[in-house]
Amino acid sequence: MMNSTLVLWIRLGGFYDVAHLRSFYMFVVVVLYLLILFSNVLLICSVVLHRNLHEPMYVFLCSLFFNELYGSSFVVLFVLVQISGGSHVVSRSLCLLQIFHIYSYVSVEFTNLAVISYDRYVAICRPLRYGAHMSPGRVRVLLVLVWFPPALAVGVTTLLTASLTLCGDVIDKVYCDNYSIIKLSCRDAAVNNWYELVAASVTVFCPLAVVFYTYVRILRVCFCGSAHTRHKAVSTCAPHLASLLNFAFGVSFEVIQTRFDTTHLPRTFTAFQPLYLLMCQALFNPLMYGLNLQHARRAAKHLLLTAMTSTCCSPP
Repeated sequence: MMNSTLVLWIRLGGFYDVAHLRSFYMFVVVVLYLLILFSNVLLICSVVLHRNLHEPMYVFLCSLFFNELYGSSFVVLFVLVQISGGSHVVSRSLCLLQIFHIYSYVSVEFTNLAVISYDRYVAICRPLRYGAHMSPGRVRVLLVLVWFPPALAVGVTTLLTASLTLCGDVIDKVYCDNYSIIKLSCRDAAVNNWYELVAASVTVFCPLAVVFYTYVRILRVCFCGSAHTRHKAVSTCAPHLASLLNFAFGVSFEVIQTRFDTTHLPRTFTAFQPLYLLMCQALFNPLMYGLNLQHARRAAKHLLLTAMTSTCCSPP
């Protein structure tokens, strides 16, 4: 058994056997990241600079777009460094930082989507009370709930994992994840497993319960309401539901790859699959909301035209 005091570095097995795809892998990652950066920054600036978008729904969307930038940037840049340098080794401290980063991104995504569903529920089911329910003070409280509890829960998870002594140093992934580190532990990690289950219940299952409850109420109003009410519900809720399903699909794939034996799958698939969780959602959300929400689409178009006009007309 490996001496735990020597495990200061973690080898990432997900990069093995894909050296022949290095250039293609880098090209895909760079193109997707540039699209993510452009689309999310464009929509954030559109909301910030246009006063008619200073409404609770767009504030929560800004929070969502910021989380997409947060979730994709650190790990994607790390993967690029690993690929370009040909290195498959990461320090244990950086490994723990990746765990905090990825898990907090996932948790904030779920809580943010839950808050958006609550906002849509109030707007559709209680429109006359919307201003009172979604006051500036309430919006600030909801934003704190979106970010602070997930960060706290994931922070404790990371600290518990940091306290483990390891008797192995190989993770069959392209980045570190908590369960893979726990499997390398020299001793029983029941406390870590139980806490991770409780933390997942708070940061994942509770938001999903909120989404389920709000959509049941929204559907009830749609069936009993007018055609205008049904159209409003579909136009505002369809992007949110599509975003939730897309993200849940990516998380499910990640859980399957982490918890079950996937050695029978092609190495190319296991190397590219993590990009779905880290990058596809970050690209999917701005495209979905930017294309479907009329006010956001107009604001983004106006901002782009203004930027292009000022660039073309500026003196050399």
